[in-house]
Amino acid sequence: MSRDELMIMLKKNYADFFDFISGLSREDFLLQMKDKWSPGQQLKHLLISVKPVRQILGLPAFLLLFVWGKANRKSRTYEELVHKYQEKLAIGGRATARFVPKPVVWEDKEKLIQKLNSEVEALVKIIKGFSEEELDKIILPHPLLGKLTVREMLYFTSYHVSHHKSGITKLITERK
Repeated sequence: MSRDELMIMLKKNYADFFDFISGLSREDFLLQMKDKWSPGQQLKHLLISVKPVRQILGLPAFLLLFVWGKANRKSRTYEELVHKYQEKLAIGGRATARFVPKPVVWEDKEKLIQKLNSEVEALVKIIKGFSEEELDKIILPHPLLGKLTVREMLYFTSYHVSHHKSGITKLITERK
């Protein structure tokens, strides 16, 4: 997938999520069952997941290469990256403490949506500054998936929102 296609997918997946989460009632937004996060907490989790990606990718490429190094393999495809993530989840992989959201209140819903939207918009602008070669050359750490190329990190960021949208849909459906 090209850089431009990646940017389009990121924008679309997050726009779909914003439409979906915006339409949730108070009851659904705050719904919490068993050990599952509420939809509000999942919104917060996405915010605290996207923000560091945006911050790190905002640094100069030479600094990223200096800190984390250069890829020694080709980037996985989107499908391969999603499969790897699903495998990690299947064997019990979960968000590390830094990415676990605190409880969320209804009154914060719009503010959280706006903050996440701003982070995604800023991330897309930053991606424009990367060449196709840099997307495959620079590596970054992911707490569950290990070392990822920038392209793979962006694949993950794009898939991650869809994964949580599906989880919220399942949570709400199970309650009814």
